[in-house]
Amino acid sequence: MSGALTGRLDWHTIAASISYLIRGGAEVGLRTGSVLPGVVAVALLAAGSAACTLKNSGEPTGGQGPASARAGGGSAVLADGSATKVALVPGGAHPYFQPWKSAGTEAKKTYRLGGVTFDETAEWDQQKQNNLLSTLAARGYNAFGVFGVSPTDINTTFADLKSQGLAVASLGSCPAGRNEADFCLSTDVELAAYKAAKAAIDAMGGKGTIVHLTGNNVDANTQLRIKGVARAVKESGGKAKLLQTVTDIDKDLQTAQKAVSDLLTAKGKQIQGIVSTAYNPAVAAADAVRSSGSRAKVVAIDDDAKILSSIKQGTVTATVVQNPVGQAKVGAWALALLQTKQCAMRTPGQSVDSGSFVVTKQNVATYDRARKAKTDRLKKQFADDVLACG
Repeated sequence: MSGALTGRLDWHTIAASISYLIRGGAEVGLRTGSVLPGVVAVALLAAGSAACTLKNSGEPTGGQGPASARAGGGSAVLADGSATKVALVPGGAHPYFQPWKSAGTEAKKTYRLGGVTFDETAEWDQQKQNNLLSTLAARGYNAFGVFGVSPTDINTTFADLKSQGLAVASLGSCPAGRNEADFCLSTDVELAAYKAAKAAIDAMGGKGTIVHLTGNNVDANTQLRIKGVARAVKESGGKAKLLQTVTDIDKDLQTAQKAVSDLLTAKGKQIQGIVSTAYNPAVAAADAVRSSGSRAKVVAIDDDAKILSSIKQGTVTATVVQNPVGQAKVGAWALALLQTKQCAMRTPGQSVDSGSFVVTKQNVATYDRARKAKTDRLKKQFADDVLACG
């Protein structure tokens, strides 16, 4: 077993283990004449490690609590998460993080965690986020899923939390450079932007001029999104061209609306496609194209109701949705396994793609099935490949 494992003896698991070993030992004994009591002794010796409960995918297991509290989806099973209190902390207020609330509540119930809270600062300020994290730690929260404000400074925050013996995950965004959190579970933003640009170019018939609307220029994620769009344009072999990349317009919807309106007024006739890789510009572009009568093919991000409605109406071509629910649910479960020392990271600081999905008129009613299936696969990936539990 990896790590210092402690806990109450689970006699259901012990009994099952003894029964299993006795049956196996009996088979061997019939063939070799080996002594059965030795098998029983081994089983009883193994009982001291009952706090670490392991199973293979789909295999029934013993353990504490009902099956729903122990469901791991892979080889790691959370035997007892009642001492784990998880804090999900975005960098600031943003619609993207709202699904973390319900996902955290569901994770608390499913895995019988000691507590789950969702808390955020009113402003996107790293020092204010640090102060909030310190306050939560003082209140007894011992596992943190954090979207850092600063992609560079957040590593210092992660290292400080880890030094206090707390489990830490970078959720929704990975730090720039080395990740000092236990793991990062986030959208591969470069890949998601590439998918969005490819969808726009395809909708344009493989040629034409596009613009890219995105977020804060100094954000490492924005730079990755710019790379993803550029890669899709390059792959067109010169048939598609990038007219302009507009950054720093995701502060709020009003800022995005003005930027999109100004863009269409100045260059609307030159634009055949609009790719938005930030939330507020995506909503603004959907509104602007519908109201102006522009024929530009719009590919948005996330699944705001306005965007989905626009896809159904045909004024938005597609959107690339992410998986914030999977980030919070799988993140909370993995954090509990790490915090209880039932598991350790195989590769500390590993980054895992939480998934991105192109949604069009053809699959707008069913895309969430694919996202839920991805979340199930993420659990199995963590259990089988990311975590070391024995």
